[in-house]
Amino acid sequence: MVLEKLGNKNSVTSTNELSVAMSRASLSVGADNEVTNDATDVKRDFEMAIRRNKSTGHLPSANFVEMKILVLYTGGTIGMVRTENGVLAPLANAFVKNLRTYPQLHDRIYAEERFGGMGPLVLPMGATDKRRVIYNVLEYSPLCDSSTMTMDHWIRIAMDIKESYVHFDGFVVLHGTDTMSYTASALSFMLESLGKTVIITGSQLPIFEPRGDGIGNFLTSLMIAASYDIPEVCVFFGSKLMRGNRTSKLSTASFDAFHSPNAPLLATAEMRIQVDYRSIFRPCTLEKFHVHTSLNRNVGLLRLFPVITSYLVKAFLQPPIEGVVLQCYGAGNVPENREDIIAELRTAIKRGVIIVNITQCTQGGVSNIYETGKILSDIGVISGFDMTPEAALTKLAYVLSKPDWDLETRRSMMLTNLRGEFTETCPPSVRESDPFHTIARSLRLTSPSELRELGSILFPAMLNAAAVARDVAKLKILRSYGADVSHADADARTVLHIACSEGDAEIVRCLLEMGANVHTKDKFGRTPLTDAVEFDRHEVIEVLLKCGAHLHGSARLIGEKMCSAAAAGNLKRLRSYHLAGADLSQEDTSGRTALHLAVLHDHVQVAQFLLDHCADPQATDMVGHTPFDLAELAKSDECAKLLEISTMKCG
Repeated sequence: MVLEKLGNKNSVTSTNELSVAMSRASLSVGADNEVTNDATDVKRDFEMAIRRNKSTGHLPSANFVEMKILVLYTGGTIGMVRTENGVLAPLANAFVKNLRTYPQLHDRIYAEERFGGMGPLVLPMGATDKRRVIYNVLEYSPLCDSSTMTMDHWIRIAMDIKESYVHFDGFVVLHGTDTMSYTASALSFMLESLGKTVIITGSQLPIFEPRGDGIGNFLTSLMIAASYDIPEVCVFFGSKLMRGNRTSKLSTASFDAFHSPNAPLLATAEMRIQVDYRSIFRPCTLEKFHVHTSLNRNVGLLRLFPVITSYLVKAFLQPPIEGVVLQCYGAGNVPENREDIIAELRTAIKRGVIIVNITQCTQGGVSNIYETGKILSDIGVISGFDMTPEAALTKLAYVLSKPDWDLETRRSMMLTNLRGEFTETCPPSVRESDPFHTIARSLRLTSPSELRELGSILFPAMLNAAAVARDVAKLKILRSYGADVSHADADARTVLHIACSEGDAEIVRCLLEMGANVHTKDKFGRTPLTDAVEFDRHEVIEVLLKCGAHLHGSARLIGEKMCSAAAAGNLKRLRSYHLAGADLSQEDTSGRTALHLAVLHDHVQVAQFLLDHCADPQATDMVGHTPFDLAELAKSDECAKLLEISTMKCG
């Protein structure tokens, strides 16, 4: 029911199977703009959905890669429309309907040919584009003004991303601007070991206004989420992509409404989109993506001002408060003659309250260069470095909600750079004597654009050579020179693609610990897991799966490949697909499964393997033949016996 509303049920990308039937969301989605308000029905539809690697429909063109983006429309100005009175207001079920009428945001001709008239939305392609962006919109009901956002909304967004994570290549959250930085900061901590791009955006004027900023923000967010390897929670606004937990709202009237005062931009979108890959904060742990779904609500922001009383401070620090972000003057200073205030802070800290010191200034951070700042450090107030108030508060709520962490661990985590939320005190220096700078000097290259272009050529080639040579030491040296292990070559292939093809699991682990992304697609739509499967690197497949890798793209195409392997008797390849999580009953374009082809060609061992791993012996192809029918036609007696036994067991 709800799943079918997300797109045509014949979509190759399984839009009728996508788990965007969120159990917490009352949805209004793409095709017919109907609303489902029964959360029980939504949850049942989600739980009954077929596994993601099962699909039907026509194969897409091989000329380009299709990238799938989920848009969570929570509310905000971006989707508002003008009422009869001329004022802006949210209107349920109008957003997707209007999007379909904008040629900049929906290629109606392609969408109807590919998915039918009630399918997902599709961005038009430029002359040089190689990736087609397909997106589904999940509309929240009721739509939320950002000023009404609470921790419950943050948890809901995080859970929606979790439940759709393996079905989409990236995520865009449409959000009001007032509390956007709080949501972005909270999600950055809640989405643990994130390997895909999550962009939060909105606008100062609605997307459907004649001269609004909504179209540019939305369109660019979709393109970045689909095309670039940026595994962070980001905010895109104006022409800037910023780390979500380093942003604050700057203006109520400017289209350039957000800034990132203490951190470099992740990307700029002018005539071309320029990504600063060195600024990206990458997870370097060998674990799958997961979501932390609880936050401590007993936290608050306390801003010092010259006439603040100790009674106010004492009242603020009373139970049930467990964590406080203290906004002090300048570099983290308090008045040294206010022993009454300092005494209240000391008492709260002894009781177990975590107090984090940040500056009231927009730029810069706290330090102990003044005696008035050192006073706080001496009584146990923790430095918040140059965190924004939004990041400090949401990080505190996240850290305090970790049940397995004791007080000292929580204090330590507040001092640890978990998601790039503060500037490291000792940033790694790039050695001017490295080969990259030597070559740059010899070629007289000095401008940032020239250096980026040289790096995009040299570093991928050198990393690939080190991976082929299985030289861990060289990989680490190149990284110390500034090489990004997720930097792609001309075919958009990364060193992790090469390492997975070569099959050395230790090299793969090394690259993952350096922050290599398991979800990166090359220009042919292949991920590192694709290469590991098609080179039968079983140990590598296991390592990738531990880090959250999963099969991407058309399940029908995977079915074609498994059928080819079965016809050739390639048991090792089928083991690779099974290990990677493929549905062994996935059909090819003729409706045949690998089991059909195995028995047709009398590959008994292959047929036995497939039956042992839950391949469907009753599956019928497009002319109604079961595997048993083909075994009889091909006189594959031993296969026929296996199928008879399997059918009796199933019966």
